[in-house]
Amino acid sequence: MAIRTILHYPDPRLREKALPVEAVDARILSLINDMAETMYAAPGVGLAATQIGETVALFIIDIADDDEPSDLRVFINPDIVSKTGKLCFREGCLSFPGITEDVERAAQVTVRALDRDGNPFELTADGLLAVAIQHENDHLLGKLMIDHLGLIKRRIVHRQMSKRDAD
Repeated sequence: MAIRTILHYPDPRLREKALPVEAVDARILSLINDMAETMYAAPGVGLAATQIGETVALFIIDIADDDEPSDLRVFINPDIVSKTGKLCFREGCLSFPGITEDVERAAQVTVRALDRDGNPFELTADGLLAVAIQHENDHLLGKLMIDHLGLIKRRIVHRQMSKRDAD
């Protein structure tokens, strides 16, 4: 396992769309382990492969509190099949360190994906897990948290991140 470098906005690689995982093989399992180590070290609650420069349709999430055991969830080739309701949630992103913004998302989602063993599953989630699934899935589509903001907030965050990148 290895801690990978997390890409920060405005890195253009964050806009690349992920390609489907053809097989859950040793390379993908190694990538999942690296992603988990990277996410926990950051620390974060989710990480998409595209955030570390790997253009494969894979993200991980662990929303367990610090005093709870790990609940790492792996989503390979995810497909959000339904969304209901609305929820505004204060989101952060490992690709936007130090930035949090209110983002409107669906309150409940149903996602189909493969787990780390390559087995298909379907999950209906709400609350933080639903938000995290949508946020990480957006990364696989080349869509970022900043894209959910109004024009003025988007410009402010862009300037903050560009200035940070220049420092």
